[in-house]
Amino acid sequence: MGPEKFTLGPTVRVLLADLGIALPNVLRRASLPEYLLSGGPVALTSAEFFAFWRALDDEAAEENLPLRIAQAVSAEVFDPPLFAALCSPDLTVAAQRIAVHKRLIGPMRISVTSSVHGTTVRYHWPAELDPPNTLVITELVFWVVLARVATRFEVRPLRVGTPSPPADIEAYQAFLGVPIDRTPEQSITFSAVDAARPFLTANDQMWQFFEPELRRRLSELTDGATMTERLRAALLEMLPAGTATMGAVARELAVSTRTLQRRLRAESTSFQAVLSETREALARHYLSTAGLPAAEIAFLLGYEDANSFYRAFHSWTGQTPQRVRAGGG
Repeated sequence: MGPEKFTLGPTVRVLLADLGIALPNVLRRASLPEYLLSGGPVALTSAEFFAFWRALDDEAAEENLPLRIAQAVSAEVFDPPLFAALCSPDLTVAAQRIAVHKRLIGPMRISVTSSVHGTTVRYHWPAELDPPNTLVITELVFWVVLARVATRFEVRPLRVGTPSPPADIEAYQAFLGVPIDRTPEQSITFSAVDAARPFLTANDQMWQFFEPELRRRLSELTDGATMTERLRAALLEMLPAGTATMGAVARELAVSTRTLQRRLRAESTSFQAVLSETREALARHYLSTAGLPAAEIAFLLGYEDANSFYRAFHSWTGQTPQRVRAGGG
């Protein structure tokens, strides 16, 4: 099984043209073929996808590129899964639909939680790769653009957070209506009123047209994946929510717990082994790049307290988190 690949569509050409950025220059910087998008959509690995975004940032050479992208976005430059989201009745439903199909667009997964207080979208990235910060900020700003395009209302989120906020906080606050705070994870929260504000672009017939094709493409993306790979992907999304039990993961993967265990045994592993490997990889990532305190890392890994995280980390590595963070392992 090769690495998952993600679609880069021809709408990128439209967006870059509107931004005044030469696509061939971006592709050259990313070490990608200059003819890449000449024949329609192409599939990129996670590393290639991130390389494209880093090259775009370098070629644009401006601090607030995500804001320029946001201001250039229109319905014409939404990829099919995102255009389909415009057909939703409101932002909450759109977010839930995007969460299902987000992997068609890039190496990221999102989770959506809704309550009487509002709707929150959280991002989960591959543990082995650091996403370009321009991509992260663009993704967060995107939700505000989507809400405003669909409702024709100046929707403002309640909170926006990421471990690495942009330097020009004031510019983003002027656009979003709130500052981008420094938080352990990438997330954006909208009030219950705004999350339920009707989309003027709602079109259920259009959604019924799009949805079978999106499901087909999603099936193609996951059919070749091993159960271990599917389990790891589900854990990356479910660990921060504290819902990564075997039963919950099996339901997420649409299999019984017995089938999940049997498939994993056939791949010479187990649920607990993949869970521990995923937690260790995430822990090392957070310790080396995010500067998060142990209590927050414990939360993101699905532990009830920091002591449980310390004991688990020592069992994996024979060292303490502090020693690994200091470069000792």
